[in-house]
Amino acid sequence: MNPIYLILIFIVATLVGYFIIKNVPSLLHTPLMSGMNALSGITILGAIAAVGLSVAATSTSDVLLGQILGGLAVIAATVNVVGGFLVTHRMLKMFNKKQGGKK
Repeated sequence: MNPIYLILIFIVATLVGYFIIKNVPSLLHTPLMSGMNALSGITILGAIAAVGLSVAATSTSDVLLGQILGGLAVIAATVNVVGGFLVTHRMLKMFNKKQGGKK
């Protein structure tokens, strides 16, 4: 596929995502982010596949570039998943009943 098409798809997806998130009320942001963790898990699998498929590239520079970009994608998606779960856990703690008079 032509790289220009991939860049255009990325730009359009970024703009659509921005406008969708911009219109979400703040009360719904954290619960929706919790659901997005599953999609970020799929992103991790895609990044791992990108690292694995980069080995099938024809030149050594393509292999190295694919491994670097795939590795960065794995790290970024993992940070996203962990951060999302931490925020969700913090949000759910707010709804727990206080036990034994402790604050």
